[in-house]
Amino acid sequence: MKCFLKLNAVACVYALLILIPFEILANVYRISRLTNWDIEKVNLFTEVILMFDIIGGTILMFFLTRKWFNRRNVKYWTTILWIPYLVLFFYIIASLYPITYGGDVPNPATGFIIICGLIVYPFYILVLNFVETLSHVQPTENR
Repeated sequence: MKCFLKLNAVACVYALLILIPFEILANVYRISRLTNWDIEKVNLFTEVILMFDIIGGTILMFFLTRKWFNRRNVKYWTTILWIPYLVLFFYIIASLYPITYGGDVPNPATGFIIICGLIVYPFYILVLNFVETLSHVQPTENR
């Protein structure tokens, strides 16, 4: 049961790691309107958050996976288990903060970027889990 809870917790964190940049990217106009920042400033803010999310999230998930799933292959289930959490989080955010002002609707290019990110993200998780597995492999000596 502990492994099941850890697996779902890691999948939930993976979903949060991709949710944050997507929500900021999709709400650039809303952030600009509410904070009175230029679009350029909001885009810079989005890029900074994205870099922190990628670098910090990769380090966090590498060590969390290493600690909780030490040499277990169950960690590969996170490659697909993050999807229901992401859908749930998108639904909750869309329900709590609907777009009421027409100027806040994101442009179609944002949707294309999000779709591309959703296609690449499972491979990112798979590679991260594979690298974590390889970090446990002991090199063999040549005699």
